[in-house]
Amino acid sequence: MAVPAADVKAAQALPLEAVARRRRFRFLTGGKTVTGVAVIGFFLIVAVIGDWIAPYDPSARSSDLLEPPSGRHWFGTTHLGQDIFSQVVVGTRSVMLVGLAAGIVATILAVIVGVTSGYLGGTPGEGLSALSNVFLVIPALPLIIIIGSAVPTGGDILVAVIIGFTSWAWGARVLRAQTLSLRGREYVEAARATGESTWRIIFFEIMPNLTAVIASSFVGTVIFAVMSEITLAFVGVSGLSDWNWGTILFWAQSQQALAQGAWWWFVPAGLAIAILGTALSLLNFGIDEFVSPRLRGSGKARVRGADGKVHRMRVGFTPVLGREERP
Repeated sequence: MAVPAADVKAAQALPLEAVARRRRFRFLTGGKTVTGVAVIGFFLIVAVIGDWIAPYDPSARSSDLLEPPSGRHWFGTTHLGQDIFSQVVVGTRSVMLVGLAAGIVATILAVIVGVTSGYLGGTPGEGLSALSNVFLVIPALPLIIIIGSAVPTGGDILVAVIIGFTSWAWGARVLRAQTLSLRGREYVEAARATGESTWRIIFFEIMPNLTAVIASSFVGTVIFAVMSEITLAFVGVSGLSDWNWGTILFWAQSQQALAQGAWWWFVPAGLAIAILGTALSLLNFGIDEFVSPRLRGSGKARVRGADGKVHRMRVGFTPVLGREERP
């Protein structure tokens, strides 16, 4: 009995759809990526509900002065009796807001300038490339300190916008280089030959192939923005009335917490910074492994040689297994 052609095509399409679905979500199957996303998701949840779950007002004073961690105060108290756990929880919102907002602003500018200059070329492309070169050499942190000191009431949004506008140039350079290598590919030439508009080619032919690079640039900008926000608070540039992890470290350093043996004053905030930075780095490593097939194997691939022995492929090396000469 002959099988209808429609059934055969349907049977062949199902495995292809399953493979495409697995490839689409393969980015989230790596251990580094899952760990990074889980930790970042935890900090985002804390940033949203921090005011609700904090047991005390982070600025409220009490008679419990410089107490070590206990059942009443999980992370101990400051020299004014303020609960450090509440300060860390409430301060998470400022750190995540500045990091994500600056990352979004910088990524949008990097995509607009980098992809446009790489695809258009000529005088417009060279002009945009020169603009990114100018922003590339601007000292971002001193500029942030000057503007932050001039406008002390700007808040987290102003800091995020300044960081975003001063940290997009490197991502734009990377995206321009990738776009230059993509605009001469066969599928781009075919789309151009069929009469597709420039912006449709950029959005539907080139941009999907830059997704991983854009994501990596976004993560790198978030890391820089978080560290910049904490640095500004630590040196006392940003408003000290708004709690974040850098503000905690500022007060701990100004009151000589280390000399007084009050390790609980600065260790929780420092650990929070280290854990968030590690999570963002793991997410960035996961993106790199997803983009690079050589890194994706992580040195786990093994090949059986002509001599019958199993050879382990190492990252950074491409082993060549030659055949043994026979007499």
